[in-house]
Amino acid sequence: MTTASGGDTTAAPPAALAGRGLSYCYPDTSPVFTGLDVRIDSGAVVGVLGPNGGGKTTLLRLLSGSLTPDAGEIYVSGERVRRGRRALAELRRRVQLVFQDPDDQLFSASVTQDVSFGPLNLGLDARAARERVAWALEALEITDLADQPTHLLSYGQRKRVVLAGALAMRPSVLVLDEPTAGLDPEGVESLLATLEGLRAAGTTLVLSTHDVDLAYRWAETVLLLDRGLLAAGPAREVLADPGLLSAARLRPAWAPAAGRALRAAGLLAPGAPDPATPEEAARLLGDRKG
Repeated sequence: MTTASGGDTTAAPPAALAGRGLSYCYPDTSPVFTGLDVRIDSGAVVGVLGPNGGGKTTLLRLLSGSLTPDAGEIYVSGERVRRGRRALAELRRRVQLVFQDPDDQLFSASVTQDVSFGPLNLGLDARAARERVAWALEALEITDLADQPTHLLSYGQRKRVVLAGALAMRPSVLVLDEPTAGLDPEGVESLLATLEGLRAAGTTLVLSTHDVDLAYRWAETVLLLDRGLLAAGPAREVLADPGLLSAARLRPAWAPAAGRALRAAGLLAPGAPDPATPEEAARLLGDRKG
């Protein structure tokens, strides 16, 4: 579970990733947050939601080592990340951040060169690096793009190449900032299928999104942020609370409203889960007509 405060309890196993007492302030602005505690359990899928400027990207960058907190500590598998170049490099190896805009991370001429960069920087020999690259390209279903120039790729293809580069580092936690932004519906479903495969293989996933319905459908737990932590807990509990969503300046989730309407019409049993997608709701209606 992802908790709002208190850190690890003695009964719980070490968190895959945690922040304790995190504070951060950009120059000449008010603090993004102060004394923030978060915990990401191993193998979890965590959605980070909130309005623009609410601190989602800042939190992801702190947890992945892209930013250094003004106060507080980061923990990976229960171990405090120490300050210093070597410790920071190890954090970035174990926790890979994928930015919203793929062009912020693509810098090599070809797909293979770009995906190879991280493994080669780890000191792997050429053969081991090639094996990592081949595995990552296959996992992202872009093996056919291996020799393509990166500047000729579509937006969705560039997103997948950047994700392959992160996977080639074999991280224990994959952190994604708005991974579905800019993708068409087919691209979103394709990416989610890929991420589902990573989840099944045991990768811990943390993703920020503005899409309440996506988080309701796909995340196990969520963090609601707005210059501080408003709530943390199971996605289908937190995102079914209109008051919490209003406080986070987010629109209500579609699924709970659809579930209430279907139950009122006798189309969904009182204890049954809400339909996760419009297609699932339509199937329930179709079954009723049949």
